[in-house]
Amino acid sequence: MVDDVFSFAVRIYYEDTDAAGIVYYANYLRFMERARTEWLRQAGFEISDLVAREQLLLAVRSVQIDYVQPARLNDYLSVSATIERLGHASIVLQQNIIREQTLLCSGQIKLACLDAVSLSAKRMPTLLYTRLKEWLD
Repeated sequence: MVDDVFSFAVRIYYEDTDAAGIVYYANYLRFMERARTEWLRQAGFEISDLVAREQLLLAVRSVQIDYVQPARLNDYLSVSATIERLGHASIVLQQNIIREQTLLCSGQIKLACLDAVSLSAKRMPTLLYTRLKEWLD
């Protein structure tokens, strides 16, 4: 069994903030994307390899996000990713952004597996499904 929560650290830089030093709302999605990329890497998969070898894209199908408190310049955040549901052609993740023990942002991200050429729904490779299923068991 694999630890079911993956965590990725993010430092807030000036470029991430608005004039008041508060993180611009769309940047939380960028932080979540980085965490998903590292989560897949930890599971043994590079996004570029999935495209090149498997012709598989993991496309964001929908996002539901709740902004609770703002992050600010120089904050050190933890961005988590936890599988909520795993299908053969989709993944639903819960992602949270936390500063120390304070929840700043929470999101549910639905990913669809697509064929890289036709952009139609595609079943994920067995090895990828099996590895991700280990996070649930």
